[in-house]
Amino acid sequence: MDFRAFVEPQQGAIYADQLAVAQAAEDLGFDAFFRSDHYLAMSGDGGPGPTDSWVTLGAIARETSHIRLGTLVTSATFRYPGPLAIAVAQVDEMSGGRVEFGLGSGWFEAEHRAYGVPFPSVRERFDRLTEQLAVITGLWTTPAGQTFDYAGEHYTINDSPGLPKPVQSPHPPIVVGGTGAKRTPALAAQYAAEFNVPFATIDVVRRQFERVADAVAAAGRAADSIVYSSAFVLCAGRDDAEVARRASVIGREVDEMSSNSPLVGSPDEIVDKLGPWRELGVQRVYAQLLDMSDLAHLELLASDVMPQLR
Repeated sequence: MDFRAFVEPQQGAIYADQLAVAQAAEDLGFDAFFRSDHYLAMSGDGGPGPTDSWVTLGAIARETSHIRLGTLVTSATFRYPGPLAIAVAQVDEMSGGRVEFGLGSGWFEAEHRAYGVPFPSVRERFDRLTEQLAVITGLWTTPAGQTFDYAGEHYTINDSPGLPKPVQSPHPPIVVGGTGAKRTPALAAQYAAEFNVPFATIDVVRRQFERVADAVAAAGRAADSIVYSSAFVLCAGRDDAEVARRASVIGREVDEMSSNSPLVGSPDEIVDKLGPWRELGVQRVYAQLLDMSDLAHLELLASDVMPQLR
């Protein structure tokens, strides 16, 4: 299993907080540093305020050396696909080819209202996601010296030089995720290097992995051409008291988290709990660190859990 540090800066974090987590994760041997792409806190006041994901990742790219960087996931409602392709390609160049690009349809209506972003129907959001994936990959893969055109219902591209190109060829790995039964697996099979189901029960994840595997096979791709991953809240401790203390800091109950996350408990408990997920096919784990000031939390996972599962 690969392990990735995953943070939710909209809950209240400045750039320095995120940089500290990214650098610690790099030093501790985590495979990647990922962040959410949100503009409004889901709880609390969100102070000191949200940060833009790609502005933040561009800066972190210049202050790290080898850890991979990405979003889980960028919302297709927030940006036009052309400028988004430019931003991600730029961060890929700034990082020396370490970007992974998670893209989703968007779901949090309140943040759209709070910052004046249109929030269309579910159907339209998925339509826009589909077109954005086509446009962004089309721009990235258009040969130098040629132009790219696209005519969709929501986006039209005329005579674009498709610049800049990302460092990674043909483009940064794309992460698609979610629990949609039809369109999500189809998009994953067409575009994704990784498929992610976050914060779901093992039965839900199993069924969704099966759908994606079927779609990958139907698309003529090799079964091992896509990585399967999941995200879980992290609440670990060397004893029950430390687990309870960390739960209290993030305003959660240990029993509640234990019912839906294998990353809750002592290191040995976590290793045991991850066993069924590993058998299910989870190859990559995103550890959601909700208290970004607690870098010792990441250190415990790195020292006592990760070596047993790699």
